[in-house]
Amino acid sequence: MKIYTKTGDAGETGLFGGVRVSKASLRVAAYGDVDELNSAIGWARIAVSDTDLDALLNQIQNDLFEVGAELGSTADRKEKGGLPLIEEAQVETLERAIDKYEEGPPTLQSFVLPGGSESAARFHLARCICRRAERGIVALGAQETLRGELFRYLNRLSDLLFTLARYANHTAGVEDIPWKGQGG
Repeated sequence: MKIYTKTGDAGETGLFGGVRVSKASLRVAAYGDVDELNSAIGWARIAVSDTDLDALLNQIQNDLFEVGAELGSTADRKEKGGLPLIEEAQVETLERAIDKYEEGPPTLQSFVLPGGSESAARFHLARCICRRAERGIVALGAQETLRGELFRYLNRLSDLLFTLARYANHTAGVEDIPWKGQGG
């Protein structure tokens, strides 16, 4: 099977379910941002040596495929089932991970700048992409009905990625970079 189909040469793409839409649609932008987020998390995983954290990130990458598949599907296909969907249990898994990885770093005393260690910088970049993906889903959700679990999952994931950036700095023995403002 060839990777190119030539069906998108006119600026359209197909959703799961057969409907063709513009590649500039909010739907395509939303699942494109989720795909970019998944890639950024894969890039962050390269710097992770903790096997539990790597397993969590692997699960998150699989979850993001579910988010992308749901966003890339017609309402008809979603209603017929057959798609794995993000559920509240996956949101709760992220919450437990936040609680776990928040335990090591010192309590925040100020806003922090992205950076510190290389691993932390990668998690901060993934967090920013996650926030963009979340904004894209909110924009799409203003035009059509989306399940609340999608919003909660991405919101919680961005919190986790921030927490993991701080955890990465902590385990590397690197301090977070505090924001000092103009007088700093």
